[in-house]
Amino acid sequence: MTTETITAQHAGTWTLGDLTVSRVGLGAMRLTGSAAFHHGTPSDRDRAIAVLRRARELGVDHIDTAAFYFSSLRSANELINSALAPYPDDLVIAAKVGPFRTCTGEWGTSARPEELRGHVEENLRQLGRDHLDLVYLRRMSQESIGEHFGALAALRDAGLIRHLGLSNVEPRHLAEAQAIAPVVAVQNRYGIDHRTPASEELLRLCGEQGIAFVPFYAVAGEAAEQGATTAHDDAVLDIARAHGASPAQIRLAWTLHQGPHVLAIPGTGNPAHLAENVAAGALRLTDDELARLGNERAR
Repeated sequence: MTTETITAQHAGTWTLGDLTVSRVGLGAMRLTGSAAFHHGTPSDRDRAIAVLRRARELGVDHIDTAAFYFSSLRSANELINSALAPYPDDLVIAAKVGPFRTCTGEWGTSARPEELRGHVEENLRQLGRDHLDLVYLRRMSQESIGEHFGALAALRDAGLIRHLGLSNVEPRHLAEAQAIAPVVAVQNRYGIDHRTPASEELLRLCGEQGIAFVPFYAVAGEAAEQGATTAHDDAVLDIARAHGASPAQIRLAWTLHQGPHVLAIPGTGNPAHLAENVAAGALRLTDDELARLGNERAR
Protein backbone atom coordinates (compact mmCIF):
# COMPACT_ATOMS: atom_id res chain seq x y z
CA MET A 1 0.00 0.00 0.00
CA THR A 2 1.15 3.54 -0.62
CA THR A 3 2.49 5.39 2.42
CA GLU A 4 3.11 8.82 0.90
CA THR A 5 0.11 10.76 2.24
CA ILE A 6 -1.06 8.59 5.14
CA THR A 7 -0.69 10.14 8.59
CA ALA A 8 -1.32 8.84 12.08
CA GLN A 9 -4.72 10.53 12.10
CA HIS A 10 -6.04 7.91 9.64
CA ALA A 11 -6.13 5.43 12.54
CA GLY A 12 -8.53 7.57 14.58
CA THR A 13 -7.97 8.86 18.10
CA TRP A 14 -8.41 7.91 21.74
CA THR A 15 -8.36 9.99 24.91
CA LEU A 16 -5.95 9.20 27.75
CA GLY A 17 -7.65 10.98 30.62
CA ASP A 18 -7.82 14.46 29.10
CA LEU A 19 -5.14 13.92 26.43
CA THR A 20 -6.26 12.96 22.92
CA VAL A 21 -3.79 10.91 20.87
CA SER A 22 -3.78 9.17 17.52
CA ARG A 23 -4.15 5.43 17.83
CA VAL A 24 -0.79 4.82 16.11
CA GLY A 25 2.16 6.09 18.11
CA LEU A 26 5.88 5.32 18.33
CA GLY A 27 7.77 3.07 20.71
CA ALA A 28 11.22 4.50 21.46
CA MET A 29 13.16 1.37 22.40
CA ARG A 30 14.49 0.66 18.90
CA LEU A 31 15.83 4.17 18.48
CA THR A 32 18.88 3.13 20.49
CA GLY A 33 20.23 0.37 18.24
CA SER A 34 19.77 -2.66 16.03
CA ALA A 35 18.44 -4.69 18.96
CA ALA A 36 17.25 -3.90 22.42
CA PHE A 37 19.44 -2.48 25.13
CA HIS A 38 23.20 -3.26 24.90
CA HIS A 39 22.90 -5.95 22.22
CA GLY A 40 23.67 -5.30 18.56
CA THR A 41 25.00 -2.20 16.84
CA PRO A 42 24.23 1.23 18.39
CA SER A 43 22.01 3.42 16.25
CA ASP A 44 23.18 6.25 14.06
CA ARG A 45 22.31 9.34 16.09
CA ASP A 46 21.34 11.53 13.15
CA ARG A 47 19.10 8.83 11.71
CA ALA A 48 17.35 8.25 15.05
CA ILE A 49 16.69 11.96 15.41
CA ALA A 50 15.41 12.06 11.83
CA VAL A 51 12.97 9.24 12.63
CA LEU A 52 11.56 11.18 15.56
CA ARG A 53 11.14 14.35 13.54
CA ARG A 54 9.59 12.45 10.64
CA ALA A 55 7.17 10.82 13.08
CA ARG A 56 5.94 14.27 14.04
CA GLU A 57 5.57 15.20 10.36
CA LEU A 58 3.41 12.09 9.93
CA GLY A 59 1.16 13.17 12.78
CA VAL A 60 2.50 10.93 15.55
CA ASP A 61 1.56 12.55 18.85
CA HIS A 62 2.19 9.67 21.30
CA ILE A 63 5.70 8.40 22.11
CA ASP A 64 6.36 5.56 24.55
CA THR A 65 9.74 5.56 26.27
CA ALA A 66 11.66 4.75 29.47
CA ALA A 67 14.91 5.76 31.14
CA PHE A 68 16.01 2.11 30.88
CA TYR A 69 15.84 2.27 27.07
CA PHE A 70 19.52 2.76 26.36
CA SER A 71 22.25 0.95 24.46
CA SER A 72 26.00 1.25 24.80
CA LEU A 73 25.98 4.69 23.12
CA ARG A 74 22.38 5.86 22.90
CA SER A 75 19.60 6.91 25.28
CA ALA A 76 16.05 6.97 23.93
CA ASN A 77 15.07 9.83 26.23
CA GLU A 78 18.07 11.92 25.23
CA LEU A 79 17.31 11.36 21.55
CA ILE A 80 13.70 12.44 22.08
CA ASN A 81 14.86 15.56 23.92
CA SER A 82 17.37 16.47 21.22
CA ALA A 83 14.94 15.87 18.37
CA LEU A 84 11.72 17.36 19.69
CA ALA A 85 12.35 19.89 22.48
CA PRO A 86 10.85 22.39 22.96
CA TYR A 87 7.95 19.97 22.87
CA PRO A 88 4.75 20.66 20.91
CA ASP A 89 1.66 21.09 23.05
CA ASP A 90 -0.07 18.10 21.45
CA LEU A 91 2.76 15.62 22.03
CA VAL A 92 2.08 13.00 24.73
CA ILE A 93 5.15 11.25 26.14
CA ALA A 94 4.56 8.11 28.19
CA ALA A 95 7.28 6.59 30.37
CA LYS A 96 7.60 3.35 32.34
CA VAL A 97 9.12 2.93 35.79
CA GLY A 98 9.75 -0.06 38.01
CA PRO A 99 12.61 -1.95 36.34
CA PHE A 100 16.03 -0.34 36.25
CA ARG A 101 19.48 -0.96 34.80
CA THR A 102 22.97 -0.07 35.94
CA CYS A 103 25.22 2.19 33.86
CA THR A 104 26.78 -0.97 32.38
CA GLY A 105 23.40 -2.15 31.18
CA GLU A 106 22.79 -4.88 33.75
CA TRP A 107 19.27 -5.28 35.10
CA GLY A 108 18.73 -4.62 38.78
CA THR A 109 15.92 -5.92 40.94
CA SER A 110 12.57 -4.18 40.77
CA ALA A 111 12.51 -0.78 42.44
CA ARG A 112 11.04 -0.41 45.90
CA PRO A 113 8.08 1.98 46.22
CA GLU A 114 10.24 4.70 47.81
CA GLU A 115 12.65 4.53 44.85
CA LEU A 116 10.03 5.34 42.21
CA ARG A 117 10.34 9.10 42.71
CA GLY A 118 13.98 8.83 41.62
CA HIS A 119 12.89 6.90 38.52
CA VAL A 120 10.33 9.55 37.62
CA GLU A 121 12.83 12.36 38.21
CA GLU A 122 15.42 10.60 36.02
CA ASN A 123 12.94 10.47 33.14
CA LEU A 124 12.12 14.15 33.71
CA ARG A 125 15.81 15.09 33.69
CA GLN A 126 16.61 13.13 30.53
CA LEU A 127 13.55 14.43 28.68
CA GLY A 128 13.96 17.99 29.92
CA ARG A 129 10.41 18.24 31.25
CA ASP A 130 8.80 19.36 34.49
CA HIS A 131 6.12 16.65 34.40
CA LEU A 132 5.38 13.38 32.62
CA ASP A 133 2.10 13.03 30.70
CA LEU A 134 1.66 9.35 31.50
CA VAL A 135 3.67 7.00 33.69
CA TYR A 136 3.19 3.23 33.64
CA LEU A 137 4.05 1.13 36.64
CA ARG A 138 5.80 -1.85 35.03
CA ARG A 139 5.10 -4.80 37.32
CA MET A 140 7.93 -7.25 37.64
CA SER A 141 7.01 -10.20 39.85
CA GLN A 142 5.30 -8.70 42.88
CA GLU A 143 1.91 -10.17 43.79
CA SER A 144 0.52 -6.85 45.01
CA ILE A 145 1.15 -3.52 43.29
CA GLY A 146 -0.65 -1.39 45.88
CA GLU A 147 2.40 0.20 47.52
CA HIS A 148 4.14 0.91 44.23
CA PHE A 149 1.04 2.33 42.56
CA GLY A 150 0.27 4.38 45.66
CA ALA A 151 3.75 5.93 45.44
CA LEU A 152 3.07 6.97 41.84
CA ALA A 153 -0.35 8.31 42.81
CA ALA A 154 1.40 10.55 45.37
CA LEU A 155 3.72 11.83 42.65
CA ARG A 156 0.69 12.54 40.49
CA ASP A 157 -0.81 14.55 43.35
CA ALA A 158 2.51 16.43 43.62
CA GLY A 159 2.29 17.45 39.95
CA LEU A 160 5.17 15.34 38.58
CA ILE A 161 2.79 13.01 36.71
CA ARG A 162 -0.41 13.82 34.87
CA HIS A 163 -1.90 10.35 34.35
CA LEU A 164 -1.15 6.80 35.53
CA GLY A 165 -0.98 3.46 33.74
CA LEU A 166 -0.05 -0.17 34.35
CA SER A 167 2.18 -2.57 32.43
CA ASN A 168 2.63 -6.35 32.56
CA VAL A 169 -0.35 -6.91 34.83
CA GLU A 170 -3.30 -9.22 35.37
CA PRO A 171 -6.94 -8.19 35.82
CA ARG A 172 -6.63 -8.30 39.61
CA HIS A 173 -3.84 -5.72 39.49
CA LEU A 174 -6.03 -3.36 37.50
CA ALA A 175 -8.74 -3.64 40.16
CA GLU A 176 -6.18 -3.07 42.92
CA ALA A 177 -4.83 0.05 41.22
CA GLN A 178 -8.26 1.48 40.38
CA ALA A 179 -9.10 1.42 44.08
CA ILE A 180 -6.14 3.80 44.64
CA ALA A 181 -6.24 6.17 41.65
CA PRO A 182 -7.61 6.26 38.09
CA VAL A 183 -5.82 4.19 35.45
CA VAL A 184 -5.94 5.58 31.91
CA ALA A 185 -3.91 2.90 30.08
CA VAL A 186 -2.77 -0.72 30.40
CA GLN A 187 0.26 -1.91 28.46
CA ASN A 188 0.65 -5.68 28.09
CA ARG A 189 2.18 -8.03 25.59
CA TYR A 190 -0.45 -8.91 23.02
CA GLY A 191 -0.57 -9.79 19.33
CA ILE A 192 -1.86 -12.20 16.72
CA ASP A 193 0.41 -14.96 18.00
CA HIS A 194 0.45 -14.01 21.69
CA ARG A 195 -2.97 -13.87 23.35
CA THR A 196 -3.06 -15.06 26.94
CA PRO A 197 -6.31 -15.36 28.91
CA ALA A 198 -5.17 -12.53 31.23
CA SER A 199 -4.50 -10.14 28.36
CA GLU A 200 -7.75 -11.07 26.62
CA GLU A 201 -9.61 -10.31 29.86
CA LEU A 202 -7.73 -7.02 30.27
CA LEU A 203 -8.59 -6.08 26.70
CA ARG A 204 -12.26 -6.59 27.52
CA LEU A 205 -12.14 -4.83 30.89
CA CYS A 206 -10.31 -1.83 29.47
CA GLY A 207 -12.90 -1.47 26.73
CA GLU A 208 -15.72 -1.56 29.27
CA GLN A 209 -14.04 1.00 31.52
CA GLY A 210 -12.81 3.41 28.84
CA ILE A 211 -9.16 2.58 29.48
CA ALA A 212 -6.63 2.42 26.64
CA PHE A 213 -5.16 -1.02 25.97
CA VAL A 214 -1.64 -0.64 24.55
CA PRO A 215 -0.05 -3.88 23.29
CA PHE A 216 3.70 -4.22 23.01
CA TYR A 217 5.55 -6.61 20.67
CA ALA A 218 2.51 -6.59 18.37
CA VAL A 219 4.85 -6.61 15.36
CA ALA A 220 7.85 -8.31 16.94
CA GLY A 221 5.86 -11.40 17.88
CA GLU A 222 7.92 -14.18 19.42
CA ALA A 223 11.13 -12.35 18.46
CA ALA A 224 10.23 -9.87 21.23
CA GLU A 225 13.00 -7.34 21.93
CA GLN A 226 15.25 -8.77 19.23
CA GLY A 227 13.21 -7.21 16.42
CA ALA A 228 10.26 -7.82 14.11
CA THR A 229 9.40 -11.45 13.54
CA THR A 230 9.77 -13.08 10.14
CA ALA A 231 7.61 -16.03 11.20
CA HIS A 232 4.28 -15.16 9.58
CA ASP A 233 1.59 -17.77 8.99
CA ASP A 234 -0.21 -18.24 5.67
CA ALA A 235 -3.18 -16.10 6.69
CA VAL A 236 -1.00 -13.07 7.43
CA LEU A 237 0.97 -13.52 4.20
CA ASP A 238 -2.12 -14.00 2.03
CA ILE A 239 -3.93 -11.00 3.49
CA ALA A 240 -0.81 -8.86 3.14
CA ARG A 241 -0.62 -9.73 -0.57
CA ALA A 242 -4.32 -8.94 -1.02
CA HIS A 243 -3.84 -5.46 0.45
CA GLY A 244 -0.46 -4.78 -1.15
CA ALA A 245 0.88 -4.45 2.38
CA SER A 246 3.67 -5.94 4.44
CA PRO A 247 3.03 -8.69 7.02
CA ALA A 248 4.02 -6.23 9.75
CA GLN A 249 1.32 -3.84 8.56
CA ILE A 250 -1.28 -6.60 8.74
CA ARG A 251 -0.21 -7.45 12.29
CA LEU A 252 -0.59 -3.79 13.27
CA ALA A 253 -3.93 -3.44 11.50
CA TRP A 254 -5.20 -6.56 13.29
CA THR A 255 -4.12 -5.03 16.60
CA LEU A 256 -6.06 -1.82 15.95
CA HIS A 257 -9.14 -3.83 14.92
CA GLN A 258 -9.39 -5.32 18.42
CA GLY A 259 -11.27 -2.28 19.69
CA PRO A 260 -11.43 1.51 19.43
CA HIS A 261 -9.57 1.72 22.76
CA VAL A 262 -6.55 -0.22 21.44
CA LEU A 263 -3.44 1.85 20.68
CA ALA A 264 -0.37 0.71 18.74
CA ILE A 265 3.17 1.77 19.64
CA PRO A 266 5.40 0.01 17.06
CA GLY A 267 9.06 0.75 17.55
CA THR A 268 11.57 1.42 14.80
CA GLY A 269 14.73 3.31 14.02
CA ASN A 270 14.14 2.99 10.26
CA PRO A 271 12.42 5.89 8.44
CA ALA A 272 10.85 3.57 5.84
CA HIS A 273 9.46 1.25 8.51
CA LEU A 274 8.11 4.27 10.37
CA ALA A 275 6.06 5.33 7.34
CA GLU A 276 4.79 1.76 6.90
CA ASN A 277 3.78 1.52 10.55
CA VAL A 278 1.85 4.78 10.40
CA ALA A 279 0.19 3.74 7.14
CA ALA A 280 -1.02 0.51 8.74
CA GLY A 281 -3.50 2.63 10.66
CA ALA A 282 -5.40 3.23 7.43
CA LEU A 283 -5.78 -0.48 6.60
CA ARG A 284 -9.31 -1.84 6.95
CA LEU A 285 -9.60 -5.60 7.27
CA THR A 286 -12.80 -7.39 6.33
CA ASP A 287 -14.73 -9.59 8.72
CA ASP A 288 -13.63 -12.64 6.73
CA GLU A 289 -9.99 -11.56 6.99
CA LEU A 290 -10.30 -10.97 10.72
CA ALA A 291 -11.91 -14.38 11.15
CA ARG A 292 -9.09 -16.00 9.22
CA LEU A 293 -6.60 -14.27 11.51
CA GLY A 294 -8.32 -15.87 14.46
CA ASN A 295 -10.31 -12.86 15.64
CA GLU A 296 -13.21 -14.09 17.72
CA ARG A 297 -14.69 -10.60 17.63
CA ALA A 298 -15.25 -10.72 13.86
CA ARG A 299 -18.89 -10.63 12.84
